[in-house]
Amino acid sequence: MLEDEIYGPEPVINELIQSTPVQRLKGIHQGGASYLVRADWNVTRYEHSIGVMCLIQRLGGSVEEQIAGLLHDVSHTAFSHVIDFVLGNESEDFHEEIFEETLVNSKIPSILQKYGYSLESILNGQFSLLEQPLPLLCADRIDYTLRDLYRYQYITKGEVDAFLPSLRVVDNVICIKDIHHAEWFVHTYYREVQDFFMDPLNVYGYDKLITLLKKALQAGVISKEDFMLQDEEVLEKIRRANLPELENYIEDIISQVKLEENDQDFHIHLKGKPRLIDPSVIFEGNVIAASNISSKIREVNKKAEARALKGSYIKVIEKTRRV
Repeated sequence: MLEDEIYGPEPVINELIQSTPVQRLKGIHQGGASYLVRADWNVTRYEHSIGVMCLIQRLGGSVEEQIAGLLHDVSHTAFSHVIDFVLGNESEDFHEEIFEETLVNSKIPSILQKYGYSLESILNGQFSLLEQPLPLLCADRIDYTLRDLYRYQYITKGEVDAFLPSLRVVDNVICIKDIHHAEWFVHTYYREVQDFFMDPLNVYGYDKLITLLKKALQAGVISKEDFMLQDEEVLEKIRRANLPELENYIEDIISQVKLEENDQDFHIHLKGKPRLIDPSVIFEGNVIAASNISSKIREVNKKAEARALKGSYIKVIEKTRRV
């Protein structure tokens, strides 16, 4: 439970945190296959959801918006966005398609009602701090960027602490008070969505896990409904089938591998949707897009778009089964 020695807990928040849909997120890894190829790439959707809720609170968001932030990922399937590739969902939004159904078929509506909130207000509310379309900032986007990169030692706690006070809310939209911090965040964001997401080892893990899950579905070992289990529960169900072909795919995922990026001679090509960022900044008393005043941001966005549209081409140089 979240406690505060001065103000005490927010009862509705604490009860929602203890609910099954939110607790389930402790077993859903944000990076999909990442934790399987590197044990320390292990941020969970639960940690992220708590973080989004806390960031919304820090920015002055209402309790209702904090609730929306806490619940925004409860419909994420096992292995997060890996399932979008398994199901051929190019928009990578399958979890959004099943969000309402997931909430309705849980105890969350009764918890909300107990404290004077409604499911309808969470489903239909305009929560501008929580979510904004790309390329704008939002609490969701800020938290996963900072949380992943801090955990994986791309950035320091000092850098995070220096950045957070630069955030402002103007007309219900998150912006940054100066171009220096905006440039830092844009650079950091691309370390997340490109340097980390498109790391050859991450791409390798994604590719192998996508293949494993497709084969398991085809073999009838798992069903689409099983994707609402936790990551390890799905893998355990596949292991229990004792099918050599599937066991070999699992071994492929956890093998020690040597990889290189090679767009001429490759074994894997993976491309997701482009994720470009252009935060709003306060400049001479006005709120404008950072790219309007920063040539650095314009240039990095141009390169990031080209790289995203191209995707990742990975060659497997060497593979060694773990013992």
